[in-house]
Parts: sequence; C-alpha cells; structure tokens
Amino acid sequence: MSRDRYVDFLRAWAIVLVVVGHWLITVLVHGSGGEITAPELLAVIPWTQWLTLGFQIMPLFFLAGGHAAGGSWARTRAAGGTASGWVARRASRLLLPAGVYSALVLLAVGVCAAVRVDPGTLELVGWAMAMQFWFLPVYLLLSALTPPLHAAHRRWGLGVPVVMGEAALAADALAVAVHVPYVGLLNYVLVWGIAYQLGFCWRDGLLTGHRATAPAMAACGGLAFATLVGLGPFPVSLIRVTGQSPGNTDPPSAAMLAWAVAQVGLCLLAARAMRRLLDRERVWRVVSPVGGASMTLYLWHMLPVLVVAAAFYLTGLAPEPAFGSAAWWVLRVPWLLVLGLVLAGVVAALQPLERGLAALDERIRLDADPRRPWPLWLGLATAVAALTRFAEQGFAPGGRLPLMPALGLTLGVLLVVLSRRTKSHDFEKPDDVLEEAA
Repeated sequence: MSRDRYVDFLRAWAIVLVVVGHWLITVLVHGSGGEITAPELLAVIPWTQWLTLGFQIMPLFFLAGGHAAGGSWARTRAAGGTASGWVARRASRLLLPAGVYSALVLLAVGVCAAVRVDPGTLELVGWAMAMQFWFLPVYLLLSALTPPLHAAHRRWGLGVPVVMGEAALAADALAVAVHVPYVGLLNYVLVWGIAYQLGFCWRDGLLTGHRATAPAMAACGGLAFATLVGLGPFPVSLIRVTGQSPGNTDPPSAAMLAWAVAQVGLCLLAARAMRRLLDRERVWRVVSPVGGASMTLYLWHMLPVLVVAAAFYLTGLAPEPAFGSAAWWVLRVPWLLVLGLVLAGVVAALQPLERGLAALDERIRLDADPRRPWPLWLGLATAVAALTRFAEQGFAPGGRLPLMPALGLTLGVLLVVLSRRTKSHDFEKPDDVLEEAA
C-alpha cells in the first residue's frame, strides 16, 4: 500500500496547531520588579477556552499514528518480524531525539542552578520546556501495545474501540461521580487508544465502507460533547485549566472522547477533498517538510519563547498593552510571526544533530540475545516513568535538577537502544515510520 498523503497531512497539521496553540496561550508580563511572569490565559480570560475546540487536534495525531503503525506492524509481521523488534525500532526512534533534547535542557538547568538562578524562574522555565511531554509516555505505551491491539483489531474490528469506549466511560464515571482514586488514569491509554485503534480501522476500510459512518460519527460525537458540556459536569476547555475540576485532559474525559469521535468523523468527511488538494505538488512541497520535521518542532517549539522573552521582555523592548485588551490581541500576530522565525532558525541549526541521530539509528545493530526481550520492556517502563515525571513536574521542580528522573530516562533510552534486533525484517525504511511527536 502506497503512502497516504492525507495521513501525513494530519500529522503535520496537528503539529502546527499544537505549536501555534501553545504560543497563543503563552503570556509574558514584565513585572515592576523586573521579573517575568506567565499568567494563565485560559483562566484569566475564560472565553478563550472556546478557542481550544479548534486547537485540540491531538485525536487526529493519534488517528494518523494508528493508521501508520497498523500498516508498519502488518508489513513487519508478514515478513516474519517479531513484536519486540518492531517495538524497539519505533521506541528508539522516539526516545533518541527526546533523550537528546532532555539531556540538553537538563544540562542548562544544572548550569543555571549552579550559578544560583532564581529557583522560581528556573522552575517556570523548566515547566515550559516540558509542557508537551505528556504525549511521549502515552504514545510509547500505545506503540508497545500495537501488536496485541492490532491482533484484537484483526479479530473483532470496530468492536475493539467500542469496548474501549465503554471502559473509558466507566472509568470516567468512577473518577468523576464516585471519586475513585487513580481509575481515571486508565483513560490516558483508553481515550487516546480509541483514536489510535480507529486508525487501524480507517486503514483497513472499516470506517469508509458505508457513507453514513463519517457523518454519524461527527454528529453523534458533537452532540455528545455539547450535552456533556452543557448539561454535564465538564468544562468546554479541551486544555487543562488551573482550578477546573473535573477537567477534560488530565486525564482525558468522556467529553474529550466525544470530541475525538467528532473529529475523526470530520476528518473522514474531508478526506476526499483533501486528497485531491494534496495531489498538487505545490501543496505537497509545503506539507511534506513539516511532517518530516514533526519531532523537532514538537520538542523544541517552546525554546523560541525563552529566546524572545530574553531579547524583548527582559530588556523592556516589547510593547506591553493591558493584558487582554484589543491592542494586546493585535500584538499576538507579530508575537506568533517572531516566534515562527526563531523556530525556523532553531530547526535549521538542529539539522546536523538530526542527521547524526538518523545515522546513529540506522547503525544500531546491537542485540546479543534477541530471545531475551526483558531489556526492552524494562527500558520502556523506566523511560515512561521518567517522562511522566517530567510531564508532571517539569525539568526543574523547585528550581533544582531532578536527578532521579534524569537517570531513569538515561537508563531507559540505553536499554531500548541496546535491545534493537539485527534481522533485516525487523527494520523499516524511514519513510514507513511515523515521525513520533505531539
């Protein structure tokens, strides 16, 4: 099966909206004492929570990820490849760049802590550089579960996401209505896993065999979301807002599940027109580089915020109209444009590093005993735990270097990389591997 440009477009579009969305809601205010603060836009100006309906596009990233992973695993399985080899390949392609990014940020945190940078400022910066990390442990888990999930898909088809949806609704009810601790955490895998599983179904034609499927998903998902927000306990914001309980993303709620179903339906409705548009080479030449750089964009897109803060806010050069005023909103346009230019420079500067990581990925052939997959699974567990800690607390909790998560991520990356198989059928061409990012 040839590559589906529309799937690649969804990945690129999701990354662009994640980047622009994070930049849009990032607010910097130069205090009277020279300090920089970051008010929470969605909490201070509540109507902006409606904007998240357009910017919360991650269901489509998981949908595209499932579509690509389903095809990749099916090809590997048909060629006689192993689950552990396939998982190791894909996990290392995500963990290598994430590990390098984390190492560089942690090095900067260590230097700043050593020279006694204000702990509060350092903690804020460390949180900003890790705010996107929630995606990494979830995607790693779904990648590791792809072989059994795909086996269930081959046997039960659409029944799998339906049952997962029922389990997600039950978990959410127990968490919200009964306040059962920790059960809601299951929805990180269940809700995002449903979008991932629907990617399998989409690739195999189960979502496109009947004309009514797409409009029914869009209408029913949208109606369920409106009901859960209008009559139920859930807020409209699809991004976490301090003080909101229950929320829709931490963990994903029933409302987020409804929105994901609606988005998938809309995605299917737009597929034919978008594929015609993407067949134009001029359009594809714009989309393709964004998809290819998705991991870099995802990891590094908050660095330009720090650069602009240092260059324009610490120096007092940035005009600062009243927060939330009409003039402030007008200045969001040059804010986004300047950040885009800085990010383009960051991506260009990182190209040698990206090429080096790609070359390293292709040279790795280390696994003395492939019959012992325990280093892979131990490495994945360790990496997921460390990434989760970074996602929760940032890279500088309390203004200090987090040594245990740093060591855990280092160990996890090494174990996953060193578990890579040597048989050729366990390896895919780079074009066949989804550029894993948020």
